[in-house]
Amino acid sequence: MKIALIAPPYPLEEAPSPPLGISYVAAACEAAGATVRVFDFIVSRYTPEKLGEALDLFQPDAVGATSVTMNFHQAASIIRDTKRHNPDIITMMGGPHVSFDIENTLKNYPELDLIVVGEGEQTLSELVPVLTSREKWEKISGIAFRKKGEVFVTPTRPFIEDLDSLPTPARHLLPVSRYLALGYPVSLITSRGCPNKCIFCLGRKMVGFKGRYRDPKLVVDEIEDILSYGFTRINIADDLFTANKERVKTLCAEIKRRGIEFVWSAFARVNTVDREILEIMKDAGCDSISFGIESGNQEILKRVRKGITLDQAREATKICKEAGIITHASFMVGLPGETPETMEETSKFAHGLGIYFGYHLLAPFPGTTVREEIDKYDLEILTDDWSLYDANRPVVRTEKASPEEMAAFVRTFEEILDYQWQEVVSRYAEKKCTPREELLVEGKKRMNFIFRLLSEDVIENVCRSKDPVADPVEFFSSQIASRLGSDYPFVSWTLKTLMEAGYIKHESENGNSRLYWTHNRKLDRLPVA
Repeated sequence: MKIALIAPPYPLEEAPSPPLGISYVAAACEAAGATVRVFDFIVSRYTPEKLGEALDLFQPDAVGATSVTMNFHQAASIIRDTKRHNPDIITMMGGPHVSFDIENTLKNYPELDLIVVGEGEQTLSELVPVLTSREKWEKISGIAFRKKGEVFVTPTRPFIEDLDSLPTPARHLLPVSRYLALGYPVSLITSRGCPNKCIFCLGRKMVGFKGRYRDPKLVVDEIEDILSYGFTRINIADDLFTANKERVKTLCAEIKRRGIEFVWSAFARVNTVDREILEIMKDAGCDSISFGIESGNQEILKRVRKGITLDQAREATKICKEAGIITHASFMVGLPGETPETMEETSKFAHGLGIYFGYHLLAPFPGTTVREEIDKYDLEILTDDWSLYDANRPVVRTEKASPEEMAAFVRTFEEILDYQWQEVVSRYAEKKCTPREELLVEGKKRMNFIFRLLSEDVIENVCRSKDPVADPVEFFSSQIASRLGSDYPFVSWTLKTLMEAGYIKHESENGNSRLYWTHNRKLDRLPVA
């Protein structure tokens, strides 16, 4: 059994990191006896032709994809292209979007054979051995497919109680060198489950309200494994890392006991942190925390069942700063009860915290309470075009706040940030900026450039020569600079650093020269079969 898993394209502004969900799915498929490959189009260009070549080379029996609502259309399009290339390939999808929009997905996308609903690892352990025997699918809990032209949903599978029974995410299948070059952290989870009832969130429905925790020693084993790939920053992607303070203390103590040095970040709630736990986390390497505060209006927080107070938010951000932890807060525009006045309240409150913060616009994803119980709120959903559900544009209106007013509010904030950034860039050009500003400008320029190298397949398409190349950095930097319209010194410096780090290598054979991305430090090139 051969299974190809698709990581669909993801925009740079959403900070793409090595896909954790796909890594868990890949590990589950491998544990079930399948040979697995990951076709990662987050850090490479996607075209139907490129997909076809990869399919012909690997010859999979099945192709699976995962997605969130924002990139569902792209994932579904790749599934469609797969079927067009080879109708015999079994196609499947998983993830939060399709798990809560089963009927529409299977009715509107005939190219999709099967949906894995909710947590997929145990489902896949039973499904993979019988994947080519469709008559056996209906005996597998936790999936949906078409039977005699109708949507057939098998019994719901319970949440996985013992997370320690899951195989370690198959990061060896990911193009790790590309992510290392891009510079984003890698994610891991120490638990699943969220006890909170926020009406705009899928967490409670996707992973349950009961906290399920991994053994801290196994978590730190995974941390050591991640660091062996070359990563130095890790993001703990639990829905609520600080739900259980004693467990956080145990995990941090294990990190300290092993003498592991790395930096990490986590998501928390303002009512789940105190000075003691923050100092312990800081001592174990945590340098930043993100809080979802959502609104500066207490009545809105109550309406969306956030379960926090503004005073708790003030206190939490205050003690984070005192502990030396960088703090970021996320606020959401367009929640039930939103008005121009409440948006201004939120703005005033956010600025008063003295921390980094940003705005998202409410996107009522399939499966959320706010979408399923829309009649209870003063909200109107304006579109079901999932490509617009990136939380960066309005897709709802409230009784007193129009989508134009919401967009204008966020745009004003972003324009201020852009103006401040352009001032930094101007100081950089005039060589009048601070060392920190210099690092920020050069880091952003480098990141954007590397993402272009990745997303446009520049190394693969440009860095080839039919003649021997004496100095590959000099020769290929000139070609890249011409192709992308970039200045040669910057391209040359960046390419040199990528090659020195081992992310890109030079190969010369039979008089031909080329550059290529390495796979990762543990396995330079992934075999096809």
